[in-house]
Amino acid sequence: MEGDIASMGQFLGAGLAGIGTGLAALGVGNVAGNYLAGALRNPSAAASQTATLFIGLAFAEALGIFSFLIALLLMFAA
Repeated sequence: MEGDIASMGQFLGAGLAGIGTGLAALGVGNVAGNYLAGALRNPSAAASQTATLFIGLAFAEALGIFSFLIALLLMFAA
């Protein structure tokens, strides 16, 4: 009985941590969409903002990778 509750907790925690990967995808879409909207408004400033775009994409992807790693740790290491 105790093993079932522990494994249920592991999978529940991993599922909740897995939500972070989906939210990271929304964050990447938000960053790219706002960059595109700004580039269409002011095309001359778009070239100077590409570094900011890549930094924002990297941070959003890193959060998704961290939440995926936590989900794996909860499933297999805990």
